[in-house]
Amino acid sequence: MRSRYYKGIICIAVSVILLIGCIYMSDGSFERKSPSNEGGITTLGLTPEFDYEVPESLPSILVDQLGYAQSGNKIAVFKGELIPDMFTIRDMDSGQRVYTGKIIRKGYDKEAGEMISYGDFTSFRTPGTYYIEAAVIGQSYPFEIAQNPYNDLFDVALKQYYYNRCGLTLSTELAGDAAHNACHSKEAQMKDAASVKMDVSGGWHVDEMSNRDVGTGCRTVNHLLLAYELYPEVFTDEVGIPESGNGIPDILDEVKYEIDWLLKMQDAKSGAVYSAVGSVDNSTLGYLLYIDGITMDATIQFAATLAKFSYLYQGYDREFATKCIQAADRAYRYAGQYLADVAPEEYFYASTELYRATGGYGYHNVVRDYLTQNPVRDMDDDFEFWGCVTYLNTKQKVDVELCENVIKVLMLEGEQISYSSKNSKLLVVMDEKKNGSAPLLRDVTRLAVVDHIITNHEYATVLQNHLHYMLGRNYQSVCYLDEAGTRSYKEIDEKFGVMKQVELNAELVLMMSSVMEELHIVED
Repeated sequence: MRSRYYKGIICIAVSVILLIGCIYMSDGSFERKSPSNEGGITTLGLTPEFDYEVPESLPSILVDQLGYAQSGNKIAVFKGELIPDMFTIRDMDSGQRVYTGKIIRKGYDKEAGEMISYGDFTSFRTPGTYYIEAAVIGQSYPFEIAQNPYNDLFDVALKQYYYNRCGLTLSTELAGDAAHNACHSKEAQMKDAASVKMDVSGGWHVDEMSNRDVGTGCRTVNHLLLAYELYPEVFTDEVGIPESGNGIPDILDEVKYEIDWLLKMQDAKSGAVYSAVGSVDNSTLGYLLYIDGITMDATIQFAATLAKFSYLYQGYDREFATKCIQAADRAYRYAGQYLADVAPEEYFYASTELYRATGGYGYHNVVRDYLTQNPVRDMDDDFEFWGCVTYLNTKQKVDVELCENVIKVLMLEGEQISYSSKNSKLLVVMDEKKNGSAPLLRDVTRLAVVDHIITNHEYATVLQNHLHYMLGRNYQSVCYLDEAGTRSYKEIDEKFGVMKQVELNAELVLMMSSVMEELHIVED
């Protein structure tokens, strides 16, 4: 009995001691007092460690974090089971409600593991900066509504090539944080013959190692020139590069910087083309530049690209355009001596460009033979795709039946891309978890060409949806483009950036050209 009495006294005493460290609040809760050291009591000097990661909280309302065009489609994507019936758009500065819309449930997306719903606010056209709010699921990132919110971003994409220029001092005035002194300006030596040296300064860096590569450069130029060829009205002479204001669209000035370098990579005697310029830090000799040897891929791709540039540039500088077409023909003839080592689709593409630029029957014979002997078109292959588009756009005599076949294939390609996009919960044509940005951009370059041929409003909407995806309307709420949006790809991994990859950025330019053209038409 006495034992129970003492145990009760001890329990009460412990309770009193514990409660001394707390203050009773008026709402019936307790606030724990911070321990003090007024009595001079020392501690063991230990700091608590928390070895867990707080999971990142992403919005459940997905929007284009840059913004939406007043005349364009405007859809927000909602994730989750507990979705309300309505959503609200609020002004970013005042918080005032400016629009209310219905939320439409679209179903379960197994790739996201989420129920997906849409909020369509296409009818809301008032310029400003806003965010979307919905009960239970919270708020979206902010976005803008403007006549054309993509103008500045388009210039950012084009200016990436200026930042990548090799052998040129980039001024702070034009390049900002990317400014640097001229690099890689000294002569380079042949990789397999150190005594042979050449001036191969110029061109674009194509990777983080500051390499310059003929194949990569040619493919990049082909996309940029195709964008200019189809949508010339969207390109200005005021992007902010040294040549701005010279009366020539800056995209052609930028491409010419790469073309000047490509011309240096051609062997003066044979017409063949060296494939790349790399560098190595030699412990004895210091920093060395070396030139990789001649390849058939570099040679035939050079021929196609120089011919394409010549055709599009002749109205600005006929003398330089003539120099380019002569260089293209010499490379083409060299490759023709080694056809067993030349990819047929690359030879076909070069033939289409040279035929369009010169009207030579020999080139046309190669084009017709290829299209006749390969009736099943592979539009996934860039060279076959480019060749078909060039053949359709030539002003020379063409085989009408072959052209009709090519158009049918392109139309089918456009329909398939559009259908796949409309059946995707994100309204794009790819699975973002598996494939990244490359296949998405490959598809939209095809769709941009088809949209140019038939000017289909439905295709224009699909292209806008892909741009919305790139600018944050994706399951990671990530902007894959620089200088846009709240959550950048840099927070996850630098390799996801589209603009830092010269070929992908060129495809982005082509996609954006189509969107810009559509918005320009609507504005007019």
